[in-house]
Amino acid sequence: MIKLLLVGSGGFLGSVLRYLASGAVQSAARSASFPWGTLAVNATGCLAIGFLSHLAEERGVLGEEQRLLLVTGFLGGYTTFSAYGNETFLLLREGETALAAANALGQVALGLAAVWAGRVLAHMLWR
Repeated sequence: MIKLLLVGSGGFLGSVLRYLASGAVQSAARSASFPWGTLAVNATGCLAIGFLSHLAEERGVLGEEQRLLLVTGFLGGYTTFSAYGNETFLLLREGETALAAANALGQVALGLAAVWAGRVLAHMLWR
């Protein structure tokens, strides 16, 4: 039961932060037709999961309960790959092939780079 509460409470907080962060970035973006808010949330979520995963795997910093709260719950609620898939589909459906391709490539490339950067950052800070 405690595991479900950890995942659920982390997911709640992550979802709320995703909503706020994505909305703020999208409002500040010059182009409303490209999903900048989703891109920003996915990149920062990937950075955070890379950072926390490195600490958990290499340094044993996070126990099972902390992983459930932070990685499974919070970051699971925060990252938005389901929204990414839907937004890319909508761009394709609207005939915005170039924007859909840019979104798909940008999400994957930036997400992978951010996971790597999070791991490097954690390694540098906790040698």
